[in-house]
Amino acid sequence: MRRFTTLLFSSTALVAFAQSPAPSKYPPAPKTDQVDDYHGTKVADPYRPLENPDAPDTRKWIEAENKLTFDYLAAIPERAGINQRLTALWNYEKYSVPFHEGGRYFFSKNTGLQNQSVLYTSTALPGNSQQLLDPNTLSKDGTVALSGLDITDDGKLLAYGLAEAGSDWQRWKVRDVATGKDLNDEVQWVKFSSASWTKDGKGFFYSRYDTPASAEQLKQANYFHKLYYHKLGTPQSDDQLVYERKDHKDWNFNAEVSEDGRLLIIDISQGTDPKNRIFYKDLTKPDSGVVELLNKQDASYSFIGNDADLLWFKTDLAAPRGRIIAIDLHKPAEIREIVAQTPDKLEAVNLVGDRFVANYLKDAHSLVRLFELGGKPAGEIPLSGLGTAGGFTGKRKDTETFYSFVSFTQPPTIYRYDFKTGQSTPLFRPKVDFKSDDYVTEQQFYNSKDGTRVPIFLTYRKGLQKNGQNPTLLYGYGGFDASITPTFSPSNAVWLEMGGVYAVANLRGGGEYGEEWHLAGTKLRKQNVFDDFIAAGEWLIANKYTSTPKLAISGRSNGGLLIGACLTQRPELWGATLPGVGVMDMLRFQKFTIGWAWTSDYGSSDNPEEFKALIKYSPLHNIKPGTKYPPTLITTADHDDRVFPAHSFKFAAALQAAQAGPAPVLIRIETRAGHGAGKPTSKIIEDQTDQWAFLVKNLGMKIPF
Repeated sequence: MRRFTTLLFSSTALVAFAQSPAPSKYPPAPKTDQVDDYHGTKVADPYRPLENPDAPDTRKWIEAENKLTFDYLAAIPERAGINQRLTALWNYEKYSVPFHEGGRYFFSKNTGLQNQSVLYTSTALPGNSQQLLDPNTLSKDGTVALSGLDITDDGKLLAYGLAEAGSDWQRWKVRDVATGKDLNDEVQWVKFSSASWTKDGKGFFYSRYDTPASAEQLKQANYFHKLYYHKLGTPQSDDQLVYERKDHKDWNFNAEVSEDGRLLIIDISQGTDPKNRIFYKDLTKPDSGVVELLNKQDASYSFIGNDADLLWFKTDLAAPRGRIIAIDLHKPAEIREIVAQTPDKLEAVNLVGDRFVANYLKDAHSLVRLFELGGKPAGEIPLSGLGTAGGFTGKRKDTETFYSFVSFTQPPTIYRYDFKTGQSTPLFRPKVDFKSDDYVTEQQFYNSKDGTRVPIFLTYRKGLQKNGQNPTLLYGYGGFDASITPTFSPSNAVWLEMGGVYAVANLRGGGEYGEEWHLAGTKLRKQNVFDDFIAAGEWLIANKYTSTPKLAISGRSNGGLLIGACLTQRPELWGATLPGVGVMDMLRFQKFTIGWAWTSDYGSSDNPEEFKALIKYSPLHNIKPGTKYPPTLITTADHDDRVFPAHSFKFAAALQAAQAGPAPVLIRIETRAGHGAGKPTSKIIEDQTDQWAFLVKNLGMKIPF
């Protein structure tokens, strides 16, 4: 099959590339003669100066690259029509799944093109609602986003987190729900943490890092997370330190107060490893210490709820696809199974209406089952088709819950589920200017390089002819136990309207089939992920959905690494590539911001054996001068403090220098934006416009607008 695609590339792909010539000269990047020694192997890092995004030479390079890129994109005739269609299709009301506290409902709503969704509250659904918090008023450009919230049990106070310009750093404030006015409380330097109120509403728990001493320290690795309690009406300097571990700088804490208010459940993680620890503190005894309940980090444990001293957890302990267990605090060594593992992956569990609402993944799409607290099956919540269900929050004695259901062709519909009748009723069904009935989603399976069976979703217009001429976008992620399930995107809907096929491959490294599936794509086995994705491209071509000149690939973050690796390993296979905010330097990723946390999936160049695996696929280090690379549009943001933008900077500079073919290699560097969370609608539409315009030009597409 590889021979087939190589021959196809040599005969036709160059013609497609020739439609879009590369710039005659790329901006010169600052360089150095830096060489590092990894366990006796010397590795050059000529673009090391780009790791300083604020250096004058780097800023000059960023400005020159952006001018080159935006001039190129602005000259694409179809760009204006794409932008108009994206804007029109994006303009529909969007609701979040409501939740209930203290006799009030809370939900977010976006009227269509608002940069940020607005938080509302109401005493009845449906019914009149009042605006509680509008993040759009907090900045002129819409780059301040609501990053988290928690409501007191009586529904009177809102604790909410704000993030600016896409940063992972948050500051938390408190608002009176009745008046909509903020109190004087504010906590800063919060990161990777939620907030959780005590039962009496007198304060909340949160986690933070120490205040950075300088702007330079903001770029450095984040260590020594600490758990605090903030008492309402007091300054942050008086906050009580609840827990820290000076002997474990890489432990992160996230605390949750149990529904009955008795226990503080402390989830302790190390980086992105799904295996965690569970400690707790008895809040009825103010002087009690923190108890190490599950301290082996031998599995993942998610707290579901409790009945006095009996605690329920979702876990993959001795069950890689997940099960529900119970632990009695008086007999903590005894683990009792409540719901056994099934052939399907147990993705999430909530305790509502004295039922376990268990959200399973069956071949990467949702299946929702109910169980009594003793584990007896209590039916299912029927869903319509291949899609993703989410929500199902609430209290033990609630008689209702809310959830959303979304597919590749239908935006999220919000439902109310009645536990007494067992019926789901649509609460909000969005009205979108998209003819979803004209399109179909199918799920197929293909074999990877080693014979592993991998699922792939395909969405396209009904009546598609498999003639190898359909522009196709293949998307993947494959990492960190993340399950990639059906979802609706206005931008993908526009891609379908343009005649494109949208393909999503569920690669190893993800969580679709449990922990074994995840581990099969980590560390020394990471190459399996790239093999899965390459095999998906070959399968699409072999089954005549598309051909190399019409096949584009896309991924973000860990998915950006995926695209970078597949681009450098098989440059002849792709018609265009879109690596977004990718981890491209696999030898130095752990040295920036939260990068150290990813070693659970990637390993580290500090380890000799893992270094050998990393350097074989690290996108930056596998660029070969004199190679004909396909058209590539790299995207990043200068304020990305999760995947440091230098990854994309260095990759772009090296790829441009190595390019021997006629195809463009461009980088689009967003300003006042971060890794993606909280990105304003206006910036999302512009970014997506540019990516679709790039593909239209380089895949030789003819579009209807």
